[in-house]
Amino acid sequence: MTDTNIMTPKTKKKRRWLRFLFEILIIVAVVFGVRAWQQKDMVSGVAPPFQSVLLDGKTVNLEDYRGKPLLLHFWAEWCPFCKLEEGTITDLTQDYQVLTVAYQSGDKAEVIKHMQKQGIQNWPTIVDADSRLADSYGVKGVPTSLIIDGKGNIRFSEVGLTSSWGLRSRLWWAKTFEKGKTTQP
Repeated sequence: MTDTNIMTPKTKKKRRWLRFLFEILIIVAVVFGVRAWQQKDMVSGVAPPFQSVLLDGKTVNLEDYRGKPLLLHFWAEWCPFCKLEEGTITDLTQDYQVLTVAYQSGDKAEVIKHMQKQGIQNWPTIVDADSRLADSYGVKGVPTSLIIDGKGNIRFSEVGLTSSWGLRSRLWWAKTFEKGKTTQP
């Protein structure tokens, strides 16, 4: 008579792998669930128009960025993940149109002080102390990145930490998609 309750090393190893895969699936489901919840109120389609003032005093509006894809990036001085993305955003300002929005980060003087401390004072930045601009786009958390094509349509939105290659590929795709759209009858 054999005991069916005795597990062989092979069976134990298989169970460990199955449990590991199950745990990974749970984590992935939670991450996607949280992201879906964070993005549920975000605007899609045509980007809401706005007019604001950059830190350097220049008046800016969304129309100023027509013709090429734009990265509209919401960040906050108190956000640790935003600090992790600073190098990525700085690099992107060299190759693409980028407009950043300091979300609930204090007044103009506080934002300037923070940006100088971080070495990011060259970013074109709007101070959104009262969250009015963020609210118009449905932004509830930072960092949030929106890719707006050359015609003013939101093509991609991302809440949370994202990679340089991810943002670059989305900007490239928005540019490519726009070119494809303009050549069609």
